Amino acid sequence: MAPGDDELLPIGNIAKRSGVNASALRYYESLGLIESVRSASGHRRYRRSALRRVAYIVFAQRLGFQLEEIASQLEGLPKHHAPSGEEWRGLSKTWMARVDERIQELTHLRKSLENCIGCGCLSMKVCHVFNQADYIGKRGAGPRLWLGDTLKAAEE
Repeated sequence: MAPGDDELLPIGNIAKRSGVNASALRYYESLGLIESVRSASGHRRYRRSALRRVAYIVFAQRLGFQLEEIASQLEGLPKHHAPSGEEWRGLSKTWMARVDERIQELTHLRKSLENCIGCGCLSMKVCHVFNQADYIGKRGAGPRLWLGDTLKAAEE
């Protein structure tokens, strides 16, 4: 092993430890998110530090980041050893804004549940209380009130 490199593990070990299917690991590799080296027999071997990258990918996706965004975020990190604490802290700044955004979305959704789903009709086209003649639909596609439109804005 070269200085700075870490232990090489077979794809099955990485899959088991990370909880990510081997097929997903190969896909991540095809996108350049992680990298492997080939053994003499041609089998993939991943550095142990790839586990941190995989964990990052999994949680970044849970926060709503697309794989292209994740690739950009991981671009400056070392691939042959674990990043430093300072490097990880730099990445966490990117997440703060997304976490705050998700908190706002979920808070809005929670408040909306009592008004919309709470009534039981589940249809904005037939709702005679909040959406007579489907005037909310004129504002655009999708769940307009959950996306932040207000009833007043929808009436205009």
